[in-house]
Amino acid sequence: MDIKPAPFIPPAPRPRQKPPSTLQMLRIVNRNPLELWGEPSYNKPWISISTGIGGPLVIANDPGLIRHVLVDNAKNYKMAKVRQKILRPILRDGLLTAEGDVWRRSRKAMAPVFTPRSIHGFAPAMLKSTEAFAERYEQGPDSVDISRDMTMLTFEILAETLFSGEIAGEPGSFAHQVDRLFETMGRVDPLDILGAPDWLPRITRIMGRSSLAFFRDIVAETMEMRRARMQRDPEGVPEDFLTLLLRAEGPQGLTRGEVEDNIITFIGAGHETTARALGWAIYCLSQAPWERERVEAEIDRVLPVTPDPTEWLEAMPLTRAAFEEAMRLYPPAPSINREALQPDRYEDLEIRKGAQLLVMPWTVHRHRMLWEQPDAFLPERFHPENRDRIDRFQYLPFGAGPRICIGAQFAMMEAVIALAVLMSRFRFEARPETKPWPVQKLTVQPDGGLPMKVMRRK
Repeated sequence: MDIKPAPFIPPAPRPRQKPPSTLQMLRIVNRNPLELWGEPSYNKPWISISTGIGGPLVIANDPGLIRHVLVDNAKNYKMAKVRQKILRPILRDGLLTAEGDVWRRSRKAMAPVFTPRSIHGFAPAMLKSTEAFAERYEQGPDSVDISRDMTMLTFEILAETLFSGEIAGEPGSFAHQVDRLFETMGRVDPLDILGAPDWLPRITRIMGRSSLAFFRDIVAETMEMRRARMQRDPEGVPEDFLTLLLRAEGPQGLTRGEVEDNIITFIGAGHETTARALGWAIYCLSQAPWERERVEAEIDRVLPVTPDPTEWLEAMPLTRAAFEEAMRLYPPAPSINREALQPDRYEDLEIRKGAQLLVMPWTVHRHRMLWEQPDAFLPERFHPENRDRIDRFQYLPFGAGPRICIGAQFAMMEAVIALAVLMSRFRFEARPETKPWPVQKLTVQPDGGLPMKVMRRK
């Protein structure tokens, strides 16, 4: 009889058995915040801590509490100071960091690009970009870093779809600068945890200044290239994300700086989350061959009879499920931070004014009260017959509420198309040196990359 193999348990920090000292906490935050969390974070619905560092803190794991903070009473919660200190120096008034009227104007300006109809229109370009990328593996090296390669692929897809292939600069140097930016400015600085005044220099931000300048220069050049084309050929200019934002500039729309900040947000961070999730998905499937075979069989069955990539997301539920399970284990954005504007209450939990509310998809997605075998790679959780068992607020790869990721459906379609093309042609196997360790920077990244062997399937 068939014996179901034991599931693959991907690498992750074990819950701490006792709280760290303040000095230990600062060292852990500087090294890898994912290693900070103890057993209560994975077992209790919430934890309320009165700390001497940064004021009261509530860690929210209960789906009802998460819904309360992010949806039902979202007006009472603003972006937390620590999060803004990390991201605002990079993104300024981009969609991820803007608040109030600036955020509303930006969201309204971008909404037409991310309607279902528009996203379906991007599918052919996503397919074309992925097929072109796959050609490099046909005659290329048999050993690659999938983590870095997926950064390149998603950048090329983003450039082709949202910018019609008109982003200034060279993709290779771009990938290097992305790594550099998130290694420095895209991580928590211990001085922010201690509540040090803003005038005190942060080494992480000083180290990232050259990479940030690189991005700002690329965006300025990209905007000028498109403005010149809009003046030169107003009828022939592509009606894409870049054109839409530039046309939104004006007294009733976005300022020039807000346009630039939003372009930086999408170039610098918009593709990075999908790239990391794709890398982790390919790695997890390489370690669970029984799951990989099911995905390969689905792809081999669908592609010959369904050439239209707009239909793949619905036609390949097992491929989608593998990607979603990878995002559960390695959520691209591992933390959601809020601050209470006024006192609040949820059931018997008192939330003080100024309290920091921390929703950690990393711990919520691995919580013992919410998931069976939470540390295991089990794509079947997301198979169509099982999806209804998952509460909307226990799975948060794209956030929730008014500030849910505007590009969520874009990312899902992009991921399924990328996996379908790559896995129809190639099989990826971990190499002996492939020993990834998840590290929280702006996203959950594999320390040391994901060295993989690439083998032709057909």
